Amino acid sequence: MAYPLQLGFQDATSPIMEELLHFHDHTLMIVFLISSLVLYIISLMLTTKLTHTSTMDAQEVETIWTILPAIILILIALPSLRILYMMDKINNPSLTIKTMGHQWYWSYEYTDYEDLTFDSYMIPTSDLKPGELRLLEVDNRVVLPMEMTVRMLISSEDVLHSWAVPSLGLKTDAIPGRLNQTTLISTRPGLYYGQCSEICGSNHSFMPIVLELVPLKHFEKWSASML
Repeated sequence: MAYPLQLGFQDATSPIMEELLHFHDHTLMIVFLISSLVLYIISLMLTTKLTHTSTMDAQEVETIWTILPAIILILIALPSLRILYMMDKINNPSLTIKTMGHQWYWSYEYTDYEDLTFDSYMIPTSDLKPGELRLLEVDNRVVLPMEMTVRMLISSEDVLHSWAVPSLGLKTDAIPGRLNQTTLISTRPGLYYGQCSEICGSNHSFMPIVLELVPLKHFEKWSASML
């Protein structure tokens, strides 16, 4: 859950999000090093009148500043491709949920159960209880088992939406007539909030997502009570 004036990412809850955070730090360090080097060279050029003619015309310098950027790009591209393949990999999901976007609410169907479907609407500000979050609370939370692979099938019935939960590293477009899929796994229980991340109309900001990750035995009790 984000907090006011937060500058960084939300705490990672899934292995994919942990990998994304590590990749962000890795890339940011490269950017800092390049920026520091460029700033140092600019300051030298502005503060000294000395020039070295043999250095300016050297073939070795041109070779270095051609090869070095290519090496840096490889250092960025390889871990990036690795994470992309990890995000697309489906590992024998234990549970499948179909998510449909509407203007302006989400509907969920637990496809492994016969009649476990519900709509999830945002709770109006006037109906919030003490401690609940404005514009983020819903009347029906998506309850999922933790430490188990869950496959989400995401689509839309009207316009483009985007199903996004930052702390899990998830963001998948909901496109009418197309079924996209993503997987999630949580390493700890808790409530995880997200929102529609695609401008979908006048009430776009009123489509929150709330996932409640619980141990398996609590999920089984919840699913039995919903049937």
